[in-house]
Amino acid sequence: MAWPAVKARTPTSAPGSSLPARPRWRAAAAGFTLIELLLVLLIIVMVSGLASLALRDSAEASLDRETLRLAALLEAGRAEARAGALAVRFELVGVADRAAGEADFRFVGLPPESSLPRRWLDREVLARIDGARALRLGPEPLIGAQRIVLSLGQRQRVLATDGLAPFAMAEPTASP
Repeated sequence: MAWPAVKARTPTSAPGSSLPARPRWRAAAAGFTLIELLLVLLIIVMVSGLASLALRDSAEASLDRETLRLAALLEAGRAEARAGALAVRFELVGVADRAAGEADFRFVGLPPESSLPRRWLDREVLARIDGARALRLGPEPLIGAQRIVLSLGQRQRVLATDGLAPFAMAEPTASP
């Protein structure tokens, strides 16, 4: 009895007897993983967000800061007027007094120990009160509708109340 011919199945180490082995990292790196893609997107979003903050108009940011600060100051003056039953007004200082180094605005009727600021953060800010010489802050809880317009260069912000609600930014309207 003759034995059939069988091909050897044992790998040999002779040159050319097998295919070259692929490195492990190439076999697994056929594409990007979801984590890698999300990380790249996160970096792009962060860089674009920082760029948009860096490019923001500084005059606009300054005017927004002044408007929010004035709203807080007016509400503080209004609260002191109601708490102390005081007739308190907010007045803008004239241009001549302002040039002489006086305050930019004042709260008339508050006690001397009141320490509310009297200057704008940015010296270039201008303000006007629509339809009156001063804002009336109290002592009554209902003070009537009032508006003040702040401007810095060509930009304007309006701070207004209907008399019951607190002072807040409002849409600008045409001046009378």
